[in-house]
Amino acid sequence: MTSVQSIMRRTAARFAWAGVLAISACACLALGGASAGREEVRVAAAADLKFAMDELAERYEKQVPAKISVTYGSSGNFFSQIQNGAPFDLFFSADIDYPRKLEAAGLAEPGTLYEYGVGRIVIWMPAQTSVDLAKLGWKTLLADEIRKIAIANPAHAPYGRAAVAALQKAGIYEQVRAKLVYGENISQAAQFVQSGNAQAGIVALSLAVSPAMKDGKRWEILPDTYPRIKQGAIVLKSARNKEAARAFMAFVKSDVGQKILERYGFTLPGTVVGNPASN
Repeated sequence: MTSVQSIMRRTAARFAWAGVLAISACACLALGGASAGREEVRVAAAADLKFAMDELAERYEKQVPAKISVTYGSSGNFFSQIQNGAPFDLFFSADIDYPRKLEAAGLAEPGTLYEYGVGRIVIWMPAQTSVDLAKLGWKTLLADEIRKIAIANPAHAPYGRAAVAALQKAGIYEQVRAKLVYGENISQAAQFVQSGNAQAGIVALSLAVSPAMKDGKRWEILPDTYPRIKQGAIVLKSARNKEAARAFMAFVKSDVGQKILERYGFTLPGTVVGNPASN
């Protein structure tokens, strides 16, 4: 992204956020009754967003009379649920293709698709693990001490597909295939490692830098070894309060929202990823 494009992007985000309070006020009036001061926005969010989205919602609720109700899970499962009428206002997917398909099917508001970030993956292990992850890198997963390796289910989780692709690129997929255990989503895969049910995991960087996991060992996998994890959000056609949903989306696009996403390891679209950092 050029400096001019970056400035234009941030300027547009500022203008969008500047209108959030006015939009939210109108949304409150539209709801009427006892709930007029606190509209609810129902968000379906990919599990890798758990900590970033919690902070986004908390910051937003301090500035706007709204309640951001978030359900976390795998993007593929949410895609199927939304197709079958699941009651959400916004969908934050770990794979931008899912919201694109919803828009094409007429299940989302035209023109609201937004690429909010690019995800990254790491090998993560508890801090007390004796294996030297920083030194061994991929070879860590071949060690006898590593009996189980947790990844998200590649059938419906973008981070699971990225993990498989990276293992194949590293040339060790067949060697470690029998060690793989699958979480329903990337958050569950991380929990497997935290609980000791797996000795290592390939998880989202956004989870590895979270308060619960930041003290563990992590080794970032080179981004060019797996398909780019473009993540997208969209306002759904079934949204009860489309203006309130648009207002929260505008906050995510703002400087404040973008800085929160960056802090949790998301690369903003168009930026160049630097050298991977490991602990």
